[in-house]
Amino acid sequence: MSLRRRLGSLFKSQSELDLTDGSIPRSLFFLSFPIVITNLLQVGYNLADTFWLGQYSTEALAAISLGFPLVYLFISLGLGLTVAGSVLVAQHTGADQPEQAEYAASQTVVFTLLAGLVLGTLGFQFVAELLGVFGAEPAVLTLATDYMEVISLGLPFLFGFTVFIALMRGAGDTVTPMLVMFGTVVLNVALDPLLIFGVGPLPELGVEGAAIATVFARGSAMVVGLWLMFRGAHGIQIHLRQMIPDLAYSKKLLRIGVPASVENTGRAISVNAVLVIVTLFSTPVVAAFGVGIRVFSMIFMPAIAIDRGVEAMTGQNIGAGRQDRVVATNRFAAKTSFLILSGLGVITFLFAPEIIGVFDDSPAVVAEGATFLRWIAPTFGFVGILRAYSGGFRGAGKTLTAAAIAVLLFGFIRLPIAYVASQGLVPIDGWFFAEPNPTGIWFAFAVSGVIAAVVAAGWFERGGWRGGDLTERSPTEADSEAEPGDEPTAVGDD
Repeated sequence: MSLRRRLGSLFKSQSELDLTDGSIPRSLFFLSFPIVITNLLQVGYNLADTFWLGQYSTEALAAISLGFPLVYLFISLGLGLTVAGSVLVAQHTGADQPEQAEYAASQTVVFTLLAGLVLGTLGFQFVAELLGVFGAEPAVLTLATDYMEVISLGLPFLFGFTVFIALMRGAGDTVTPMLVMFGTVVLNVALDPLLIFGVGPLPELGVEGAAIATVFARGSAMVVGLWLMFRGAHGIQIHLRQMIPDLAYSKKLLRIGVPASVENTGRAISVNAVLVIVTLFSTPVVAAFGVGIRVFSMIFMPAIAIDRGVEAMTGQNIGAGRQDRVVATNRFAAKTSFLILSGLGVITFLFAPEIIGVFDDSPAVVAEGATFLRWIAPTFGFVGILRAYSGGFRGAGKTLTAAAIAVLLFGFIRLPIAYVASQGLVPIDGWFFAEPNPTGIWFAFAVSGVIAAVVAAGWFERGGWRGGDLTERSPTEADSEAEPGDEPTAVGDD
């Protein structure tokens, strides 16, 4: 078998997968594997900006580092709507309700684009004030503001591409978004040096050039994604006549999407909140934390992919009434994620100094970073369990449950433990509790991951995922079904 055919065998089109019947391991693998590749391509996308701006100037590199948390916050706010659309499309697809799935997709697209427009306008107006909170040097702040103003204006394009990925995933197609992502990465890598440094007739734009390259590449991907969805040849189909904003339907999207936004923004805010505690210690500790979090996020790509795969499979099986497959899928995903992440944890534990050294070879940073990784590596499997069941809750329409677990993990477990255990406030005169010690922060990461996994698994097994069927139809929809060929004009709330 040729290399091309071997690689092709790793991917299956939507028509080759039935998420509501057949082998669960097979379906989950072919659904999740392209998501892993898509996430890796996203890393490549970010590395391109980092590399070229690093070649341009230190201030430019610092500027995008300063702007990244704000970009992540904006995207997290819009991500809730895309999750809502993905879940609705998945459940209606599983229930064999193509008209309702298409209506959900059409409405999600229009409201997501509107959200991008609103957030982009607000961001453009207040980006300087928001960035000023970080207290960066004036030169860096000016560059970061220039970068973020362009990104803010381009938010509708960024949101448009994100909603395309989510809706296709809900319909069971993760290969097409992967291919489109590959195209946008290639385009961004090609545009970055041309716009940052200026080549031929193109002016030297610096950080603004990187932002324009990002917006142009994502905008191109959005156009391709919308074109594919209007054609309906892959994944889900959308219709222009169904894209008139339906305020009644927006309530459903917000009811599902707002908790999903809380879950994602909670993750972003928690890292920054822990960073505040980390900054109470020396610079090497801060650097070690930064490197450790970067490693942490890269290692968890398989868990995130399984999370998204479970979300789509759970949604479709809820819609199909296959509750037995919902339970089996989530249990299998949790076990698989635990084993994969535990294996990566063993490797991380054994080679922690070498891994940290790839990013920063300063002896103090390597020592503290290795300590961080060796504290959390044994708990990687538990975080895998948490992510698997979180995807199941979202797919079942229980986005509030997934958000509650995230808030519990980050706000009520990790953050308080990190502060108390690291500041010598525990009334134990021994181990690392005797005096202020950053080990208390690493301890908090380990403990919170295990507790949250136990809570998520217990909540799911008690039936906390039930009752989230979103496919019940309103009288308006029932009437539209009575006339074959007609498209629904509205979908009521549950």
